[in-house]
Amino acid sequence: MTTLTIRPYVGEDQCYSLAVSDRGVNSAKLFADIADLVKLNDAIAQLDDDTLACDLPRLFDAPDVDRARDLRVWQDSRGKLIGFGQLLISEQKDEIEGYLYFDIHPAWRSDTLGNEILQWSEQRMREVGRERNVPLKLLTYCRNDRFDRLILLEKQGFTIERSFLTMACSLNQPIPSPSLPSGLTLQQLSHLPLCAIAKRDRELNAWVELFNESFIDHWNHHDLTVETARHWLFDNPHCKPELNLIAIAPDGTFAALCVGYINQEENAHTGRNEGWIKLLGTRRGFRKRGLGRAMLLAQMRQFKAAGVEQVKLGVDAQSLTSATRLYQSVGFQPIKTWLSYVFEIQ
Repeated sequence: MTTLTIRPYVGEDQCYSLAVSDRGVNSAKLFADIADLVKLNDAIAQLDDDTLACDLPRLFDAPDVDRARDLRVWQDSRGKLIGFGQLLISEQKDEIEGYLYFDIHPAWRSDTLGNEILQWSEQRMREVGRERNVPLKLLTYCRNDRFDRLILLEKQGFTIERSFLTMACSLNQPIPSPSLPSGLTLQQLSHLPLCAIAKRDRELNAWVELFNESFIDHWNHHDLTVETARHWLFDNPHCKPELNLIAIAPDGTFAALCVGYINQEENAHTGRNEGWIKLLGTRRGFRKRGLGRAMLLAQMRQFKAAGVEQVKLGVDAQSLTSATRLYQSVGFQPIKTWLSYVFEIQ
């Protein structure tokens, strides 16, 4: 086995190979190989409760990612990808969190390679936190039936912090019409052209404020920035205006949001016609009025109109907002359970 040193993130004209060099890693080939590797362990290539391997390019290209140091790949002697680790590092005022995506080829599942990936991620976190005297946390997800990974994580001192569900609902059934609370209207989040950039930015700022106030009560919430929201909403080809819904109060306040996602490329690869609900949230002051259910039904009808046959979502199984019961009430059922693991770095 040959371990590759981390390389710069480069364009499409270069490739990653067995030979260690500073040429960098070709993003298209690398992420295609990662997706293929993950599919060996999960046919859907699901990395956590609502993230697919096909999402990695956008995750790695996010504004706050260090493209040169937050990804590492491992190859065998023939140059075949056998493992990878990618960190998303969030610096808050009182702590630094690193979220680790990683996977290992089934033929190479061993404590040796697994430990090396985890040790790399811990060392990278220590590097980030070296100049700040704040707690460091390393987080990762694991499906509850991936016993090899459960054992690996627990041997390395990770402990279970939370559980999440992937839920699915067939759209081959009548979907009730949404009933919005009195005075609220449903609109699509505009994907305005550059000539209307000022209006678009005002709308995006209002949406970010809505997001932060909607999810402030959720476990492990971190405020979203406008820059990051722009990366995920306006610059993401899989997020369409008709699937970015907002409820607006009479005074113009953004009251609730629902963000849908259809990855046509992934659907073509799997032969399925699926969509994902990435976000559903209601602002304080507008809760307990049926607004969440109305947004959910409206989004499901949008998916059905687009020809989607099944919609999925990820949900905190211990959510204080009773989100699981809401989803079950419209036909969603759990299909997978994910465990959130944490390692406190001393």
